Amino acid sequence: MPAEPDNRDRKVFALVLALGAGGTIAAGTAVTTAIASIHPESSRAGELALAGLHFTYPAVNGAGFVLLVIATLGAVAVAMGGRACWRQCRQYRRLIAHVRLLKPLERDPRVKVIADGRPQAFCAGYLRPTVYVSQPTVELLSEAELRAVLAHEHHHRRIRDPLRFACLRILSDALFFVPVLTRLSERYADLAELSADRAAVHASGGDQAPLASALLAFDESGPPGVTGISPERVDSLLGQPIRWRLPLGLLGASIGSLAALGLLIWGASGAGSAHATLGVPILSSRPCLVLTTIFPFVACLRMVVRTAKKMKSSARP
Repeated sequence: MPAEPDNRDRKVFALVLALGAGGTIAAGTAVTTAIASIHPESSRAGELALAGLHFTYPAVNGAGFVLLVIATLGAVAVAMGGRACWRQCRQYRRLIAHVRLLKPLERDPRVKVIADGRPQAFCAGYLRPTVYVSQPTVELLSEAELRAVLAHEHHHRRIRDPLRFACLRILSDALFFVPVLTRLSERYADLAELSADRAAVHASGGDQAPLASALLAFDESGPPGVTGISPERVDSLLGQPIRWRLPLGLLGASIGSLAALGLLIWGASGAGSAHATLGVPILSSRPCLVLTTIFPFVACLRMVVRTAKKMKSSARP
């Protein structure tokens, strides 16, 4: 395997960031432009009489309607991005909560030895990532194998791969209108492993055997498939060239969707307008009716929440 670095993982990561930045800007611009197009009025912008009650609604022209639809999609993307961030943070907190530290590794104090019955090694942490190895890993691997495994994980630590993986997952979940992000994120995960393998082989003086035997030891001691020994990874360790092409169809569709969103926002921002009152419909004229409607709604909502909690608790083993 050649010792020189391969920057294909960097190119894929940069492409994902560029598309993600474009999608984030489009979503944010749609929301802010739609908010700017709303003109509040003290009087009712639109009024509907129904059963003696007067309801208000915003008066929107065609361009404003298109802008509000795009803004809704942008708001959904922002909400999904926030939810994805929260899920990534929660998963990291759960991981750290279940990790029981024993001591720093004697040969490398930067590495933390954890109490786990399975042979494993991983890198975790976003801003200050740390390498963790289990006690069986230290006992199972030879000196050369352990050196290769630690070099692999230290490569992930140096370039902050855990943070990169989290960012790619968040962008893939949030920007659903950029479909190529999922494929590119998966590809970066594969290339990141290959790049870390190259760093491990380079640390072993160009010898692939220590890393290969360590991966086999992990695979034999744990559940099948946990080590992620893919055929492409085996070929890479054997010095075979990596063949992969960009999904040009998905990439073109994603760029086209971003361009279409930009054109729609630009075209609708000039002519789009919405006129709405800041007052709550029928609140000023019929406050008692509003209150008698809110109370039953709140009671029903609490009943639904309690029922859902009971069903969730009863479903747990």
